[in-house]
Amino acid sequence: MSETEKQIIIEACERLIADYLKPRFQPKITPTQFNYPVDIGGAWSGGRYRFFQRYRSGFEDNRGQEFNAPFARLDCIGPDSFDIYWMRATGRWWKVHAGVTLDEAMRLMEMDGLLHPD
Repeated sequence: MSETEKQIIIEACERLIADYLKPRFQPKITPTQFNYPVDIGGAWSGGRYRFFQRYRSGFEDNRGQEFNAPFARLDCIGPDSFDIYWMRATGRWWKVHAGVTLDEAMRLMEMDGLLHPD
């Protein structure tokens, strides 16, 4: 995969985060005494783009510490061909869509509620 192709994928995923996921699932930050979401983001690594929800701890013993919890992943399996995975509560990835184009993947990320953050 060329650097240009990789950038196209990253830009599409970042648009999805900025234009759809954040406004819909992270409109404001509401601190609690437990772990609470503070952001939605993503990162490219090894031919994959991973979507995650960022949490901050409200617990007394580690208040303010943050961590990422992945919820979906886009794997590039060929030229404009992707598999989409969902992160199960068990911590294992589960393939839910196979061999879709980048445009289809972005539509599925919006439409398939399983692929949305908690």
